Amino acid sequence: MNGRRIRVRGQVQGVGFRPFVWQVANRFGLVGEVMNDAEGVLIFAAGDGLDGFEAALKAEAPPLARVDAIESALWDVESGGAFVISQSGGPGAETRVTPDAATCPDCVSEIFQTGARREGYAFTNCTHCGPRFTILKGLPYDRAQTSMAPFEMCGDCAAEYADPADRRFHAQPVACPACGPRLWFEVKGEEVEGDPIALAARAIGEGRILAVKGLGGFHLCCYALDAAAVRLLRDRKRRPAKPLAIMASRERIAEFAELTDDAMAMLSDPAAPIVLLKKQGAEIPEEIAPGVSELGVLLPYTPLHHLLLAACDGGPLVMTSGNLSGEPQVVGNKEARQKLSGFADAFLMHDREIARRLDDGVERAGTQGRMVLRRARGRVPGTLPIPEGLPDRQVVAYGGQLKSAICLVKNGQALLSHHMGDLDDALSVEEFVKADADYAALFDHAPAAVAVDFHPDFRASAHGRAKAEAMGLQIVEVQHHHAHMAAALGEAGWSGGQTVGIILDGLGLGSDGTVWGGEVLVGGYGGFTRTGFLKPAPLPGGDLAQMEPWRNAVMRLDAAGFQNDADRLFGNLPRDAIRAAAAAGVNAPQSSSMGRLFDAVAACLGITPDRQSFEGEAAMRLEALALGASPSSGAYPYVTDGEEIDPAPMFEALLRDLKSGAAMEDIAARFHRFAARAFADAARVQAEAFGTDTIAISGGCFQNALLLDLVCDKLKDLAIYLPREAPANDGGLAYGQALVALARMESA
Repeated sequence: MNGRRIRVRGQVQGVGFRPFVWQVANRFGLVGEVMNDAEGVLIFAAGDGLDGFEAALKAEAPPLARVDAIESALWDVESGGAFVISQSGGPGAETRVTPDAATCPDCVSEIFQTGARREGYAFTNCTHCGPRFTILKGLPYDRAQTSMAPFEMCGDCAAEYADPADRRFHAQPVACPACGPRLWFEVKGEEVEGDPIALAARAIGEGRILAVKGLGGFHLCCYALDAAAVRLLRDRKRRPAKPLAIMASRERIAEFAELTDDAMAMLSDPAAPIVLLKKQGAEIPEEIAPGVSELGVLLPYTPLHHLLLAACDGGPLVMTSGNLSGEPQVVGNKEARQKLSGFADAFLMHDREIARRLDDGVERAGTQGRMVLRRARGRVPGTLPIPEGLPDRQVVAYGGQLKSAICLVKNGQALLSHHMGDLDDALSVEEFVKADADYAALFDHAPAAVAVDFHPDFRASAHGRAKAEAMGLQIVEVQHHHAHMAAALGEAGWSGGQTVGIILDGLGLGSDGTVWGGEVLVGGYGGFTRTGFLKPAPLPGGDLAQMEPWRNAVMRLDAAGFQNDADRLFGNLPRDAIRAAAAAGVNAPQSSSMGRLFDAVAACLGITPDRQSFEGEAAMRLEALALGASPSSGAYPYVTDGEEIDPAPMFEALLRDLKSGAAMEDIAARFHRFAARAFADAARVQAEAFGTDTIAISGGCFQNALLLDLVCDKLKDLAIYLPREAPANDGGLAYGQALVALARMESA
């Protein structure tokens, strides 16, 4: 009998692909077998319906599957028989690992079904949902390789697991109350007798703060409508203003946020991210997200969250990362008791180990479409494309100092890791190094080159250089803003020619030794030319200038010739000291940073002038202010010599508006329009000069939805490439670095 050997590559393990193949094979009357192995799914099939069978494999794949390729070859079959599901092959890591997936509707129905075997069970899952990457310890993805290994299945679960017609067939985390993980409520290290969900809901209703063990780590939780509880949480966590994420039912979210169809689709995605939505109504206390225009909301994504939220009448509940300031999210029970007891009055705990720390992802549904701002649980370890024309080589890239992430390239795909935080904290560095080893081992990665940011003091770069030296690998140093541009191009699949990039962010070391951040670049993956930039000004105090906006305001006003106005606006601050340091060139590097220009303007308007309590606070408040402006408020002027964009005319007009009592909203909007116009005009000039109609837009400033919309509107007749899955902020740097490294390896 003639048959075929069929190889399916992609995200095809842990998603119910083998039972799907079994069902389709039986539908077409085929004989043979299907198995998992190190490269994906391997099928041996014979019969008359092979063409239809192959077509169905991609067209009808399970909802969590991602089929990259189907490769088919002839296979000689000696005899007939049945079509069976065989055991997994040996170890290895050529296949795609599935991200964690939010609880599916069938499992949600089960946990609320009276008398059902899994009624009220917080760890219900099936092949279409549940934990994957957070419980995975090795490949192939089988129960013995996960943190579910200690829980031996009972007879009922084993029967479901073994039945190809059941939606729990080979669902590795399958469990029930008789055999799976258990949940409990504890206070001061002692378990409290009673229903854990009911006890937790009662505590929340009493205004207490809970530490809740979730899928990828602990959250701190309280009732979001209880302003006193929110203030208490902020005081205990020393987080005075940074917005807090809130979890609620669909119905409750619609009461306090603008819920569009696109936003609802993002919230309902199996990745279940935090989605930034515009505030509406007055129900949510200002303490949740003070001074900003958006709320970060998410739906329940595990049975535990569904049960807790239902017991709290649909919420809303604050769900913020359970960690000490600057440290990674807590994942272990013992660690939680040690580190979170100062924040939490009680704990909702379970005994399933979290094998991999993953924060909640953050995304926005804006006018320009979906954008990932923090790549984390539910998206990782999904992959990004490698554009055609770049070599098929293995590369590892290590990103930047802030919003750190790692990118591994293998088999024509780029795996951009989860968000690991800022590497200013020693524990975050330890987590970064551990994740590097974890990803390399899990995906059997053997890089030929290491890509890093060429800033000499970035800890990620130091780690990459040390690894390259120890392993004898090629080291590729990539300019910060070039990496941002390359990442936006890579996602769009751009594969050649010249293009123009508008890269606006906080800080990145430029190739001229100054600090860049407001750039127009022309080039591609292999190289670039800087053709436009914001006129530089000193950053007095170096890193302090990032946290104290008044420093940037004084320098910018002085440079524009308005020293007296700087003295008037900031008379209570040590202006002369920073002026002297800048004049002497002491810890005051020249910078074209657009992020710092946002800070300077915000400080002039009295927005957090002394100190920001978190990165981006001043800019976020300035954007929120601008959204309330009159549509006809106009734009501030600027001048340019063809390269340098001078904001002096903007400051002159801004000061005039301040003195005349113009509305703060209009001043903020005029500044946004100035920034959009200045860089869109500069990019258009370069596009015409180089004969291209493509513009890549990236950098952390483009997390500002208003700025992004204004720039895109001015360039709407051109092809605009935006970051989507790779964040516009430094969380996407590693992907761009990897693409640049591949291009340079090709040309070497």
